Amino acid sequence: MRALTFHGPATDTSQTDVAVVVRPAPGPGEVLIRVTHAGINFKDVMMRRGDHAYSSVWPVIPGLEVAGVIEQVGDRVDSLEIGKRVVALTNTGGLAEYVVANAMLTARIPDGVASEVAAVVPGVWATAWLLVNEAARVRDGDTILVHSASGAVGTAIAALAEAIPDTTLIGVVGAASRLEDAKSAGYQHAFVRDDHLVDAVLSQLGGTGVDIVLDPQGTAWLDADLRMLAPHGRVVLFGNASGTPLDPVATERLSTSNAAVGGFSIAALSTAAPKLVQRAMNAVLHLVAEGSLSPESTIAEGLDQAAALQEQLAIGSAKTKHVIRITPELR
Repeated sequence: MRALTFHGPATDTSQTDVAVVVRPAPGPGEVLIRVTHAGINFKDVMMRRGDHAYSSVWPVIPGLEVAGVIEQVGDRVDSLEIGKRVVALTNTGGLAEYVVANAMLTARIPDGVASEVAAVVPGVWATAWLLVNEAARVRDGDTILVHSASGAVGTAIAALAEAIPDTTLIGVVGAASRLEDAKSAGYQHAFVRDDHLVDAVLSQLGGTGVDIVLDPQGTAWLDADLRMLAPHGRVVLFGNASGTPLDPVATERLSTSNAAVGGFSIAALSTAAPKLVQRAMNAVLHLVAEGSLSPESTIAEGLDQAAALQEQLAIGSAKTKHVIRITPELR
């Protein structure tokens, strides 16, 4: 089969190609999926760079979220059938013609939901759903600040959080050119991530601070996050897009700040509590099927387009979420 492959760490596409590799076989509790669509995500970039905890074994096939058709089921799988359309969180291996997935991280695509729409659910939208409903536990009336607000996860967070009554959504972006993108996503206020961020946010809120900060930048902006919090506010770190070394959080500061700092990783959760991830996928798919959510993406044709789209994410020029169409839906 053909698969996008990283042959070694790189900050560009020099170590990336489409290679012919052996088709995997499912083990107990797994399914083999013929991939019709796969999402392009910033995690691909972090894997390509060789960031700590994202990739250390080469070559590696990236791709964390797929939609496709079940081709084969392993032992002890009785809830999924050959020929059914599914989505799956794969963490790696998804940007290929076939991928093996944990059956507990796989969910049926409802009738009436297009596969290219469903393909963004396992990674982007399940992450957003879990952040809003589990990690941050957003409540009525909360003020929520989200870094990387114009990105795929930031856009999904806005769509889910604005359905909660009386929430105030503040988006933070990396460049002024993305401010309107954040506002279009549903953020009432948008700010550039710079040295004036704390003062600008507190001024907008009359000095009261925010209840929740959702930050995928690692600890690079944690000090600012804490200074923007209202009493008993909470920061949830969910990634390290900045690529900078993570700094330990000083417990003595937290003990006097009336603040909480937590973490979220859908990859770690998929190992520790796969059923919770599957529940999130099913919840989002249900919202899509009933018309409450409309995930948007741009479709690109074929694995040969993937490297260039990952590079757009790496340099910050991507304006939309991309999904690769890999194999035909009907055979």
